Amino acid sequence: MNVKRLLLILVCLTYVSDIYAGTPEAKHYKTENVIVLVMDGPRYSETWGDPTHQYIPRMANDMAQHGVIYTGFRNNGPTYTAAGHTAICTGKYQRLDNTGRQYPKNPSMFQYWLKATGKKRTAAYVISSKDKLALLTNCKNKKWRDKYRPYSDCGVNGFQTGYRSDLETYDKSIEILKKDKPNLVLINFRQPDSWGHAGNWKRYLDGIKKSDEFIYNIFRYIQLDEQYKDKTTIFVTNDHGRHLDGRKDGFISHGDNCEGCRMINCFAYGPDFKRGVITDVSRELIDIPATIGELLGFEIEKSDGEVMKELFIKC
Repeated sequence: MNVKRLLLILVCLTYVSDIYAGTPEAKHYKTENVIVLVMDGPRYSETWGDPTHQYIPRMANDMAQHGVIYTGFRNNGPTYTAAGHTAICTGKYQRLDNTGRQYPKNPSMFQYWLKATGKKRTAAYVISSKDKLALLTNCKNKKWRDKYRPYSDCGVNGFQTGYRSDLETYDKSIEILKKDKPNLVLINFRQPDSWGHAGNWKRYLDGIKKSDEFIYNIFRYIQLDEQYKDKTTIFVTNDHGRHLDGRKDGFISHGDNCEGCRMINCFAYGPDFKRGVITDVSRELIDIPATIGELLGFEIEKSDGEVMKELFIKC
């Protein structure tokens, strides 16, 4: 028996013995970076729920075949901006002030990851058209407050400086990705939500299409950049939906437990994930940070989310 075959047998025996002994299998993922892209507040009926996909042509025609699309993805907590983004970042649903003046109770994935890796703050970033989402950089937990905080670039110039355009957020995102090369990033595009609240149906739809284009451009940047290509996982989702037609004031508002507010879009892409798959497995916002922790090798304590195992390529 040659040496290579003997080594292979020993590795297999070790793997089997570990399983029966109950010890966890060592995980070796290709993912080194994760980017979460949030299209703020469109209804599922105008995104993947529309069979024509006319408002998300980039996701449907240029991205879907490279990753996994969920048709059963939900926000099962409070359906408004601050709470939806908090769920994405902490793995916990929490009702909190939607103005941005209240930090989440629990540490975020950014804080856990920065502590686990010892990396500098610019390795983790919150980038947002909405200034209030600077709230995602900190928490109320006394052991974690003001510690291991990610950098942020939110609104005009930080909290309470006003919202900015999604074009500015896109330009800032590319600038930060080029300059700082962060490993863990959340980016928010606000237009669908803002125009929905304004009651402007045409601009609401246009906001979805523009967000779709910005998201695709970041997707392409990641595929081509030497730092990120073949090493980066991307999640595209929404923080909440909106009321369906006939429910209260329809697309103008959101915030309750109706199906229009809860049902949202999710697309996942990365070197460790399957490709060209549409799945009806039921998942929710709090499962995103649990899956990110699995990929990057850190644990979010007390998270209520589950790892989205169906995404992963099976050996």
